[in-house]
Amino acid sequence: QVQLVESGGGKVQPGGSLRLSCAASGHTNSTNVVAWFRQAPGKEREFVAAITWSGGTTYYADSVKGRFTISRDNAKNTVYLQMNSLKPEDTAVYYCAATLRPIMFISMIRAAVGMDYWGKGTLVTVSS
Repeated sequence: QVQLVESGGGKVQPGGSLRLSCAASGHTNSTNVVAWFRQAPGKEREFVAAITWSGGTTYYADSVKGRFTISRDNAKNTVYLQMNSLKPEDTAVYYCAATLRPIMFISMIRAAVGMDYWGKGTLVTVSS
């Protein structure tokens, strides 16, 4: 079991920055992948970024590549999502998700298949 708690959301103007945090507790030593997803009002949930817990390999959605950076601090059991050059279309509830499954293909991660643990989300609003 892994528990996830997101923080760092808020309101920011277009072009601004925010850093989201995902604090993990429980069986974090067995965590394989942690990912961020988001869901905008009236839209389906979508993949944003992911990172492997041990090797630090990262993956990004095309819509955020070059603007968002995912990172992890193993000592603090925390994953971060640094969001720069924010756009109104980035407005959404951002969720952190994790899996203990040892084998995860990026296609599975993007589709949230096998992402067994989820936080409650944090709201990001980009508006002037």
